[in-house]
Amino acid sequence: MKVLLTGFDPFGGESINPAWEVVKKVSAEKLEGITLITRQLPTVFDEAIQEAILAITKDKPDSVIALGQAGGRSDISIERVALNINDASIPDNQQNKPIDTPVVEGGPAAYFSTLPIKAMVEEIRGEGIPASVSNTAGTFVCNHTMYGILHYIAERKLPIRAGFIHIPYLPEQAVNHRGAPSMCLPDVTTALRVALTVAAQPID
Repeated sequence: MKVLLTGFDPFGGESINPAWEVVKKVSAEKLEGITLITRQLPTVFDEAIQEAILAITKDKPDSVIALGQAGGRSDISIERVALNINDASIPDNQQNKPIDTPVVEGGPAAYFSTLPIKAMVEEIRGEGIPASVSNTAGTFVCNHTMYGILHYIAERKLPIRAGFIHIPYLPEQAVNHRGAPSMCLPDVTTALRVALTVAAQPID
């Protein structure tokens, strides 16, 4: 099973992005039956989708799992749905701030993750790590990228499962956001390892 795993670069004044930090950690491990391809995506509207599509066309993965930072969330959030909407509350890393624009003009209102999201949540919780199915990926670059990947796959009827996982701040970030929850990198790494293993199982 070949899996494309992506994480974003830092944004919003942060010096690190926990999504990329955990991608680096997991990519250094050997996961039985899984070949990992990793890519860092820019936290930039349109460019993030373009970079993800380039990786899909070049590496031809069986699954795509994109990761993003969700500061303020307290658990591993497996996203269920991506909406065809950009509505940025802050600028991206190129100072773009689209408001009420579609990700894809004329595209469907939404796409659902094609990953086994509930099984992933159950197995992560089984490791003693908080996790849940999330019904909102936001309206920033994370949702934008999830929608763009799923749209590309759907339009071309590719046999690729894909979805998105949001993770909380790391403790070294949360210390600068009073009251914000966090999760340590070893726990996030374990959660991602479990999620990858579940996602790599054959579809019944």
